[in-house]
Order: sequence, then structure tokens, then C-alpha cells
Amino acid sequence: MDEEVLYDLAELFKMFGDSSRVRILYALFDGELNVSDLSDALSMTQSAVSHQLRILKQGKLVKARREGKSMYYSLADDHVRIIMDAGLEHVTEE
Repeated sequence: MDEEVLYDLAELFKMFGDSSRVRILYALFDGELNVSDLSDALSMTQSAVSHQLRILKQGKLVKARREGKSMYYSLADDHVRIIMDAGLEHVTEE
């Protein structure tokens, strides 16, 4: 397999290497939320949420939509949900 593709795949999996990012992704399963909503739901500071969202957006796992002065975040596509579901199934199997 092409080294660049393998590198990109490794970078994708690094996105899931932080529990705060995983929590944010799971919070977005039900639909889009803004930083304030995520902060409240996850008991994290808005600064911490914003930092992790920036990383997730760079990794193309979340997308953002502006409404007035607020940004709303959602999962980038169904692939993110599939990866998360497969990972959860793997870690919970006996």
C-alpha cells in the first residue's frame, strides 16, 4: 500500500486517541451542537471543547455551520459514525 495512504490512515486513528475528542464525537451522534451546548453536556470548558473541535475539524471528522454569531458542529459524514460504532463493538466484545 502507498506510504502516504498509510500515513493518512495512521493520522486518522490518532484523532480517536483522545477521550475528550471521542466524547465530543459521541455527543454529536444526535445532531449538531454549538460549543456552549457541548461544554455543558460534557462538563468541559468552552476553551477545551473549542480546542478539540479544531483538531477534529482539521481531521475532517466534524464540520461546522455558522448561524449568526454561533457555530454549530456535526459529524462530517456517516463514516465517522461507522468507525465509532465498529470501535465500540470491538472494545465491548468478550
